Amino acid sequence: MPRDPQVLVYVGIKNFIVSLDNRSGAEMWRTKLRGSDFVTVLWDGESLFAANSGEVWRIEPLTGSIMWHNQLKGLGRGVVSLASSRLQASASDVDSAVAKKRRDQQAAMAATSAAVVAAS
Repeated sequence: MPRDPQVLVYVGIKNFIVSLDNRSGAEMWRTKLRGSDFVTVLWDGESLFAANSGEVWRIEPLTGSIMWHNQLKGLGRGVVSLASSRLQASASDVDSAVAKKRRDQQAAMAATSAAVVAAS
């Protein structure tokens, strides 16, 4: 079973956040939250957050354990919207990083080959 957060789907439903395997749909874990039916979920590429009834939780993405909980006292019990200042890598950023790594590896191989030829 995959244990990498990149291949998990996070679902907020009826006081729960549930993790599903992206390929099979199998449930990996579920965590019960206090509050109402509607659960807002945010995965920002590193952290997993859930919110309902005016409260926010940070959830460990691989296990579902609660890392912290903030009741947002004094702000009411309504629906919570979530956003993060963390920037997710775009597909083009990932492609650029992969291309750079390949170029670096090719340059290292070429340098090694040149050193072997020069030593001969």
